Amino acid sequence: MTEKIYRIGGMDCANCAREVQEGVSRLKGVRDVRVDFITEKMTLDGDVPFDTLKKRVEALGKTLADPDDADHEHEAEDGHHHQDAASGPTTGGVIGFVRYLANEQETRLALIGGGIILATLVLTLMGLPGNSANLIYIVATAIALAPIARSGLKTLFINHDFNINLLMTIAAIGAILIGDTLEAATVVFLFAVGEALEGFTSDRARNSLRGLMELAPATAIRILSSEFQVLSQNSKQPAAQFEEVVPVESLKVGDTILVNPGERVAMDGEVLSGESGVNQAPITGESMPVRKSVGAEVFAGSINGDGALTLKVTRLAADNTLSRIIRMVEEAQSVRAPSQRMIDKFARWYTPGIVIIATLVALVPPLLFKAPFYNPGDGTQGWLYRALELLVIACPCSLVISTPVTIISAITAAARRGVLIKGGAHLESLAEVKAIAFDKTGTLTHGRPAVTNIRSVDCPTGEQCEKCDDVLALASSVEKRSTHPLAKSVVQAAQERGLDTVYAPAEKVETLAGRGVQGQVNGKLVTIGSHNLFDAQYPHSTELCDLVRKEEAQGQTTMLLSEGDRVRGYIALADEVRPDSRDAIRDLRALGVQTVMLTGDNSAVAQAVGKAVGVNDVRAELLPADKVDAVNSLLREYGTVGMVGDGVNDTPALAAATVGVAMGGAGSGQALETADIALMADDLKQLPYAIELARFARRLIRQNITVSLGLKLAFMLLALAGGASLWLAVFADVGMSLIVTTNGMRPLRFRR
Repeated sequence: MTEKIYRIGGMDCANCAREVQEGVSRLKGVRDVRVDFITEKMTLDGDVPFDTLKKRVEALGKTLADPDDADHEHEAEDGHHHQDAASGPTTGGVIGFVRYLANEQETRLALIGGGIILATLVLTLMGLPGNSANLIYIVATAIALAPIARSGLKTLFINHDFNINLLMTIAAIGAILIGDTLEAATVVFLFAVGEALEGFTSDRARNSLRGLMELAPATAIRILSSEFQVLSQNSKQPAAQFEEVVPVESLKVGDTILVNPGERVAMDGEVLSGESGVNQAPITGESMPVRKSVGAEVFAGSINGDGALTLKVTRLAADNTLSRIIRMVEEAQSVRAPSQRMIDKFARWYTPGIVIIATLVALVPPLLFKAPFYNPGDGTQGWLYRALELLVIACPCSLVISTPVTIISAITAAARRGVLIKGGAHLESLAEVKAIAFDKTGTLTHGRPAVTNIRSVDCPTGEQCEKCDDVLALASSVEKRSTHPLAKSVVQAAQERGLDTVYAPAEKVETLAGRGVQGQVNGKLVTIGSHNLFDAQYPHSTELCDLVRKEEAQGQTTMLLSEGDRVRGYIALADEVRPDSRDAIRDLRALGVQTVMLTGDNSAVAQAVGKAVGVNDVRAELLPADKVDAVNSLLREYGTVGMVGDGVNDTPALAAATVGVAMGGAGSGQALETADIALMADDLKQLPYAIELARFARRLIRQNITVSLGLKLAFMLLALAGGASLWLAVFADVGMSLIVTTNGMRPLRFRR
């Protein structure tokens, strides 16, 4: 059975997700289950009937939607605090929070209980007897406490675990037993409203992710006839008859769609007609619109500018660039950060431990030291009351939520800038990076080298001649079968000179990893490769060596060519350094990150490029395996290393590094799939931003953990000293959750 994804409703805090995951994992037939609090999704691998699954989730106080039945989706939506049928998404402010409260049964009952408490207080001032008031307070407590107690008890029976609802239930019943009925009712009311406020705040954190999902429109204008423009221009029929508005899910690869000026692009596509400036910032983070004309690639979610575009759909809705980004941002939650895994393990033992400690606090002083068990009449607190305070204060919600909200906020903020970080673990690793290795071609340089010189050993003048043209024609014959950037440049140069058809495409072409390529042309073996390869295998004159070294000293890349056993000459190419490379390297060095360039190119070219961009170290003439060795040596030296590359050749080195960063994720599905981090717009300047964002998120996580544990400890000591109250305990618990949630959302507003 394949994995299924279900929508879970009604989760107020990260601990709720843990409870659902634990409860579902105990069902027969479940092989694996993951519940993400931020995305409100449960991924299940197993053979479990939906009705059984739904019954278990609802027993834990949440809602579940069947992924195979659209009608069930509404059931889960009823459990989503963030929306209802009338109002749509929750807005901020008091009005949004009141709407949020009214949308959930638990808080509706709490509001009823709060109204009863307020009315009873007024009646007490008007002379209502104390016994009658106490009875009404107990009724108000029962109304507001019912769903809380039900959730706590079911979690205990199903998961054999104590949650905050059970702790609150014990505290409220204990307060009633010692006669503090008004305090019990008020505490339950404050707790229910506080939990709702937690959920409201957490839901606003989720909205950062929903913002990505709303970038692409749900419908598109499909063109029914490729001739509609001609017909409409001749006024024979209105253009509308040749267009239809359809859901994006119904579009197929090859369909033609129309994007009017100012509209969002619905699908990934190739421009068939029209020209316009397109704002790609939602996908790639580029600040300026990019001019698109016939043949250009356009991404779903980008915003069309001043001209209408006709596009050929190149990817299905589920596979377009925006969908992949959203899916990977969601999946990033499953790649938990080390700090999050540590907290989850800690919380599993923390709550039962607090229950044991509270029991000892209630019993040991009265039994061993004759301290008061109940509250004495002199205004001091008994040890049972202090133990109840301890139960409420010790709720782990603020601790459990301290990390995931920060991580999803940082990942979403990065995605808005065109940096896709595929998990909290990679975010934390990026914050720890001390050195970064860069591939040269296509990463620090444009990767589009141009042929600058061709020289045949038979050239009589040293200027371009027929012998030199023949070297280029032979090289083009072999390079037509290669996908390397240098090969494309050679073929392009041959086409510009009309030499690409002199020889038929080579046969039996074989790549010499990191050294060159060879193939059969007219029955002869033609080899194109590096100077090192020819020094080792193809003897050539000292004069040719001097010419090649002279080209390389000027920063040129050279490829020698042989036909059979005879060396025919060389081709020199130059690759322009990216303008953003210098700025990115400068910013990284300012952050204390060591920069190293790894390349298979010769030392002279590598040193010239390295000097131009300003890296700390250059390592040249490396085969793919040598790049892996170089990364491993950096790992031994620095401990945490990033690797930035742009292609398949860099995959082994990307995998060997602590963090692999791929260039050009927006245009390459493979880059999106293989790397830990993808720079969607080929913009290296986003790398220093991502590192600063990761370090900022790491600081926030540490702040949240420190504040949560520190304040809890302080309030626990205050409770043990008799200086707190149940009201204060509730405010402390809810207040800490709000503090860490709000602090964890700060990456959404992060600026360098």
